[in-house]
Amino acid sequence: MADKTGPVLIELDTAPQVGPAEAPPVADAPDPPTGAAMQMAAQLAARRPSLLARWFWGLLLSLIGFAVSVAAWDFVNGLLARSPVLGTIAVGLTGLFVLVLLIIAVREWAGFVRLGRLDGLRRSADVALTEGDLGAARAVADRLSRLYAPRAGMDWGRARLAERSGDVFDADAMLGLVETELLAPLDNAAQGEVEAAARQVATVTAIVPLALADVFTALTANLRMIRRIAEIYGGRSGTLGSWRLTRSVLTHLVATGAVAVGDDLIGSVAGGSVLSKISRRFGEGVVNGALTARVGVAAIEVCRPLAFHKVDRPSVTGLVRRALTGLFQRGSG
Repeated sequence: MADKTGPVLIELDTAPQVGPAEAPPVADAPDPPTGAAMQMAAQLAARRPSLLARWFWGLLLSLIGFAVSVAAWDFVNGLLARSPVLGTIAVGLTGLFVLVLLIIAVREWAGFVRLGRLDGLRRSADVALTEGDLGAARAVADRLSRLYAPRAGMDWGRARLAERSGDVFDADAMLGLVETELLAPLDNAAQGEVEAAARQVATVTAIVPLALADVFTALTANLRMIRRIAEIYGGRSGTLGSWRLTRSVLTHLVATGAVAVGDDLIGSVAGGSVLSKISRRFGEGVVNGALTARVGVAAIEVCRPLAFHKVDRPSVTGLVRRALTGLFQRGSG
């Protein structure tokens, strides 16, 4: 007979003890967002083809153009011999097509001239500022005033510049007056373009899961942004001029490592580190938007006819905050 007053022993099925060697490995923390879309887009735009590739594409386009020209010539001559009326129509259409091509070529040439004019103004302003030449600074101010004369929204700034320029007696103050009266409204418009492009790239990266869609969006948005910035400062260019300008901007950024993501870039965006922990797509969107803003600031510096002197250079941090404030906070909430 068992003793009911004694201790009761209950046997439990205990799990075997696991030592440190048998413990499962700790999962690695997810990699921080790197802005892969913007980095790939920048590298694609800034990549310079090799000499062999340039010869290949140049000869291929020349051969295609020559073959098309000969085929069109034979087609028009054969049509004239068979039916003079139809041949005349073909000659007229061919002539109109050649005329359109000439107009496009002239527009591209004019775009390069406008970009060169902005570069010339910038060099003249730098020389005037370095040498302290008030006459050269006034000449730069007059050229800029004439450049923006066709714009109705610049009338007030041009009038203010003409009114106050007589009270300025040194080159530094003269160019500073040009910055505050003429270029400040253009700077605000250019920064608005940068904010819109950064917002678009960040949104598409965050919500579109399609492969390469973010790279395509980043490339097209940056091309459009750089072209619009050039137009704002008076350097409206054609397709070739815009592509050349974009390559020069992105080549500079790639060479200086400005498209690489650093801790300062992530920290400059409000909530960027939190978003990257909640959703990697949101984190990538924030970083791609910040890199787009960095490209936009570089484009402003390249296209602006005067270097930043009296007016503060646009801050990437401020642009990203204004572009992305509330955009991902509402989505993550």
